[in-house]
Amino acid sequence: MIAILNYGVGNILSIQNMYAKMGIESVITNDMEIINSAKRLILPGVGNFDHCMVKYRNSNFFSQVERLVLDDKKPILGICVGLQMLFERSEEGSENGLSWIKGEVVKFVENNNIRIPHMGWNYVNPIGNNNLFSELINPKFYFVHSYYAKPKSNNEIIASTKYGTDFICAVKSGNILGVQFHPEKSHKYGMQLLKNFAVNDFNE
Repeated sequence: MIAILNYGVGNILSIQNMYAKMGIESVITNDMEIINSAKRLILPGVGNFDHCMVKYRNSNFFSQVERLVLDDKKPILGICVGLQMLFERSEEGSENGLSWIKGEVVKFVENNNIRIPHMGWNYVNPIGNNNLFSELINPKFYFVHSYYAKPKSNNEIIASTKYGTDFICAVKSGNILGVQFHPEKSHKYGMQLLKNFAVNDFNE
């Protein structure tokens, strides 16, 4: 069962609907017993970094999820701002991130070639062999964002794409994963990625 963390932010119903189409059980929840029993966790996020961090830190399950992820190594997938929250800080605000992955989140530099926010479909380039992108050939995903992550370690980069500049759009540090794009809005490609997260092993 997948627990979609409900802290009052994010496009959570679309994620649940995508899993329902695949016949995979998922629950939108803030119930600590359900979160504890889930096999996987999803951390959504939409909008402003500081707003998401404050809402998440004020949730009733914040400390429990941190224990499950860092101590018990339960797999978690951050989506959009949910990915950005995994890092130490963001140029968008002043709140500290979770610091589960070292690095920061920076803003695109607007010029004649690109407009902010980056909005629309982009092809994604998986890097190395990783279970999150298995069975995905020339995948493309839907993006809506003005900021992107810059991890300190290249070993944690599992996919990139290009919008004016090459940027990181997916990361993995052990059981902690994140994607900048919206798989729940990305049709067959997003469905396969969400399925991969539900069934594959991410504790290596």
